[in-house]
Amino acid sequence: MTILITGGAGFIGSNLVKYALANGYKVVNLDRLTYAGNLSSLASVIESPEHVFAEGDICDAPLLEALFRAHQPRAVMHLAAESHVDRSIDGPDDFIRTNVAGTFTLLEAARRYCDGLSGDERARFRFLHVSTDEVFGSLGNDGYFTEASPYDPHSPYSASKASSDHLVRAWGSTYGLPALVTNCSNNYGPYQFPEKLVPHITLSALAEKPLPVYGDGGNVRDWLHVGDHCRALMAVLERGRVGETYAIGGSSERTNVSIVQTICGILDELRPRPTGGASYRDLIRFVADRPGHDRRYAIDASKLRNELGWKPSRAFEDGMSETVKWYLGNGDWVNGILSGAYRLTRIGTGRHDAR
Repeated sequence: MTILITGGAGFIGSNLVKYALANGYKVVNLDRLTYAGNLSSLASVIESPEHVFAEGDICDAPLLEALFRAHQPRAVMHLAAESHVDRSIDGPDDFIRTNVAGTFTLLEAARRYCDGLSGDERARFRFLHVSTDEVFGSLGNDGYFTEASPYDPHSPYSASKASSDHLVRAWGSTYGLPALVTNCSNNYGPYQFPEKLVPHITLSALAEKPLPVYGDGGNVRDWLHVGDHCRALMAVLERGRVGETYAIGGSSERTNVSIVQTICGILDELRPRPTGGASYRDLIRFVADRPGHDRRYAIDASKLRNELGWKPSRAFEDGMSETVKWYLGNGDWVNGILSGAYRLTRIGTGRHDAR
């Protein structure tokens, strides 16, 4: 079975590509290789005969049609997206282009391809759209997001992803495209671009830089290891019901400041500060909050568990320790990222000079 995976050189995408290949799938991997796309994340599979890499843009309709025609995929797993909230505050135009217009272009190419299939081939085709829990807005102190939660996006990023979710569902109900949607909680794990919280704090601490915590640090997220996310996505692709949405969460709610403190504790044990005796926690600095910062996210993944038999396999503490160790042990990958334009600086303040 051939799968077209978009965004397969990114964080979740590269992990998913390797997971799919390890489970017997052939993968056509389409990625534009923007700042967050990294072929070194695919080094172990880049030469595999079952992996076809295509550098290109999901907004390029002729390219998409050529890929569908040449490779005849049985499924699309759509992960290509601009994904960082802070970056969307500084430059929302890229998010509208990729997440909204790009998803539309991909949906149209998939619809034309699917309409050309017949019999069992059409019945088996799937379009899986990978989205985020951020589309639901902010929870209070209690309760959980479910597949029925109303949309209430508060950032350009979440608004663009909400738009793409609605497009996918509309193409399913209007044109009969056999589509599914997933909304996941915060991912962590290997190969994550260092503007995201876990690698950002890890690498900033090692560089003896201040560790910024937005606001009072009490914002809560539900954390999911990327390996568990990949297992969930494949379960939805293989056994999910067409037209349904599945929420994916790690059942690991943590405040942002506790995440930072956890990482500092792991580093204190594995790579003590050269100053001797001091903890990385001493580098924590509370800074002005992000505009429109949602207070709490939490996912109820019982539908996924009950229908498809999925549940997280990694305890948060074990997964976070593994992740920090991965960044410590993969300096070549890290240095390849940091040698470019990204320098562990803050973005997303809403000021044009924030970069």
